[in-house]
Amino acid sequence: MDTPKTYNALPTPKMGVLSADYLEQLAAVVRKYDLPFLKITSAQRLAIAGHDPADVEAIWHDLGQQTGPTKPVGIHYIQACPGVQWCKLGRQDSLALGEKMAESLGSMPLPAKVKVGISGCPMNCCEGYVRDIGIFGKKKGWTLIFGGNGGGVPRIGDVVGEGLNDDEVIALAGKCLTFYAEHAKKMERTARLMSRIPLEDLQKALV
Repeated sequence: MDTPKTYNALPTPKMGVLSADYLEQLAAVVRKYDLPFLKITSAQRLAIAGHDPADVEAIWHDLGQQTGPTKPVGIHYIQACPGVQWCKLGRQDSLALGEKMAESLGSMPLPAKVKVGISGCPMNCCEGYVRDIGIFGKKKGWTLIFGGNGGGVPRIGDVVGEGLNDDEVIALAGKCLTFYAEHAKKMERTARLMSRIPLEDLQKALV
């Protein structure tokens, strides 16, 4: 029996935003390598699987990227809704904020993976309360949530800032992640950190 080809590549269109050119490029790669599995993930990414391990680098190259992910920990993904530009309920520009956050905090070294959800309104389509960093927009600005998790041991995150503009919410998120980096155990997620330390410790650090 042949050994199953279980290697995966994860093309990462920014916050799930796709173009006709990218879709055509992706379709060509799927046909070229006869990929049997293609799926949109819950993180607004595209998972492809079933290819030969030897083809990984070539697949990434054909998708217009030099290599696949190399960083084991840090910001795992930034999820964002259509926001004020494309949704009638939108109050803030979630896609623009996601771009800014990726530029400002995307390379920050962290103890474990961090998931970010940005919603343009309080409907919270990107589930900010169960993300390590959750952000949602109101008419008067952004609300920032820290320490949420939606896994096997879920935790509702703590609201740590409200009425923030783009620069303020990114700066405050950076302070939260700095606190996390300084106090978490290796591979400890933000929710587990906030389950074992008082919220007041974080609040003092943010001030």
